[in-house]
Amino acid sequence: MAEASTAHAQAEPERPRELQQPEARRFPVLWERLALVGILLLAALMDFYKLGQNGFDTYYPPAIRSMMDNWHNFFFAAYDPGGFTSIDKPPVGFWLQVLSAKIFGLNAISVLLPQALCGVLSVLLLYSLVKRHFGVVAGLLAALVLSISPISVVTNRNATIDSTLALCLLIGAWAVLRAAETGRLRWLLLTAVIVGIGFNIKMLEAYLVVPAFGLLYLLAAPTSMKKRVLHLTLALLVLLVVSFSWVLAVDLTPASQRPHVGNTQDDSELSLALGNNGLLRLLAGTGLAGTGNGNAYPAPAGSTGGPTNQPGKQPAGRSVQILTEPVGNPGPLRLFTVEPLAGQESWLLPLALLSIVVLAWQGRPRPREDRRVHALILWGMWLLTMGIFFSIAGFFHEYYLTVMTPAVAALCGIGLVVMWRDYRAEGWRGWLLPASLLLTAVEQIVILTNYPTWGRWMIPLLTIPCLLAAGVLISVRLPVRLFGKEQVARFLLPALAVGLVALALAPTLWAVIPILQGIESDIPLAGPAQGSGTSAFASIGGQVTADPALVQYLEAHQDHAHVLVVTDATNTDGLILATNKPVIPLSGFSSYPLTASEAASLVASGTVRFFLLSGGGGAPGDRLSSVTSWVQPHCATVPPSLWQSSPSSSQTGSEGVPGASLQLYDCATPRR
Repeated sequence: MAEASTAHAQAEPERPRELQQPEARRFPVLWERLALVGILLLAALMDFYKLGQNGFDTYYPPAIRSMMDNWHNFFFAAYDPGGFTSIDKPPVGFWLQVLSAKIFGLNAISVLLPQALCGVLSVLLLYSLVKRHFGVVAGLLAALVLSISPISVVTNRNATIDSTLALCLLIGAWAVLRAAETGRLRWLLLTAVIVGIGFNIKMLEAYLVVPAFGLLYLLAAPTSMKKRVLHLTLALLVLLVVSFSWVLAVDLTPASQRPHVGNTQDDSELSLALGNNGLLRLLAGTGLAGTGNGNAYPAPAGSTGGPTNQPGKQPAGRSVQILTEPVGNPGPLRLFTVEPLAGQESWLLPLALLSIVVLAWQGRPRPREDRRVHALILWGMWLLTMGIFFSIAGFFHEYYLTVMTPAVAALCGIGLVVMWRDYRAEGWRGWLLPASLLLTAVEQIVILTNYPTWGRWMIPLLTIPCLLAAGVLISVRLPVRLFGKEQVARFLLPALAVGLVALALAPTLWAVIPILQGIESDIPLAGPAQGSGTSAFASIGGQVTADPALVQYLEAHQDHAHVLVVTDATNTDGLILATNKPVIPLSGFSSYPLTASEAASLVASGTVRFFLLSGGGGAPGDRLSSVTSWVQPHCATVPPSLWQSSPSSSQTGSEGVPGASLQLYDCATPRR
């Protein structure tokens, strides 16, 4: 025995143990790192290249500037520096923008930087989540899909906070996976806290992942059913407490000590969360959302019809969207056929849906033993819940799809790896890989037919490689072959790679077009502009501007008035950014419900001197009309030559209609 032991010892090489690994074992680690770095660099390039080239959003940056002034505005998400009104969203997502602006100064880059960083971090986190159960290749493919997703890229480059919400929900996915694996309550409660923070970023939109998170823990946690139900009940209580803590703090604050809640008629954050930013998004246009204008939103003060997008938020070259039918009629095919909706997210949606089928057909599911089933429940339910919502909801902007993108990307990466494994085995599931390539190509052709100029050359560039790739994959599985199986097999991976590159071409191009053409606008929308292609921003050096003559006149004659001007014009954003002084807006999503008696009181106390109002006022009987009716006989008109740079300056009224003349009134001088 001693001799055998000695002989065995002598047979061992003298190199250190870590050097005994063959190159084939060490190379994949290097390949993984290089591939991940390359994908992260691609994501950074997509999100940061020419960031801020068109300035910034015309609605939220004024609030960022106002929130930088004091803790009161910071907490209540005040829209104007005077704290008269708030924006129509919770403050948490914008706190990151305020912090960035405090560090780097208020400019386009500092406002957009947090969202771009969230986009890159989401790619990295998704890679880690998918790799954990399905390996490096699946993780890299998922990260790649997310990095080139058109709607994700354009939203990452915008002042809206959906990218921040998407990252928050991915962090929640990490926590709930830990909870499902361990059955420990603390991980589930952490998940509830994270989703609650998401609620304070974008309200009920964050709850779209709750069915996926709850079902995963209910089916997979390694504890008794009684304990799982108890844990979920406790998590629900924590979720509600965290979610509504800020809402209740605002509503319990006396109205005189906080801003008026933007986009509400009853001055309630709870109403905003459950109504305009909640259920009414689902019910808009159904006849169940209310009466009046036939939409889910109350008309802003001074408007004469149903509200459209936020003031100044119409994308260049695209028609104004209305609440009743902004993204096509509700239906199961809306995400696949309606433009520009389908072009934002649906390029790879058939592949993601087929991936759910593939994962579900892997034998008898054992959620408590098989952690790969966790991925099916998490990502599959995430996609299905959001897909159903966006298929039937009455109103939403296209960029809301950003929160659905991580599930699409994860399922694409997972599905391709699982389908490739099934393809190499026997059985009918091997046909799903070439079928997924062909079905996804068909969906992309459907989208491109809506863009004849682009489709003329992109459709052949897509169709030919996909047909060749599918042909090679199918030929191996046919009982009769023109060539030997071994001869064809060596072309399988290259053929699949060619097909996948062809499928990635269109979504990548759709993400890049707004960046290269400089047509990024307030409402993020990928793809070519359907019109003039000019930018929606009126910006100089990255900031929205107001007429300099108007700003100069108001500041020179403000005297001791606290408020710079009361206005129903759409240049309120520019006035706030140019002066950082209190402005009371009478129209738009952050309109202040000023009454005639309150206007008289503000003038009498010296708080307000100037009113900038459109000629027609509002609809007969509404608040703006009554304010205009009081101002006209009590205040002197200021000659336009004193406050306009040119005859065409500042000629946009409360509805943003060119030619709707504005008039400046000076209430320090009685009308003669």
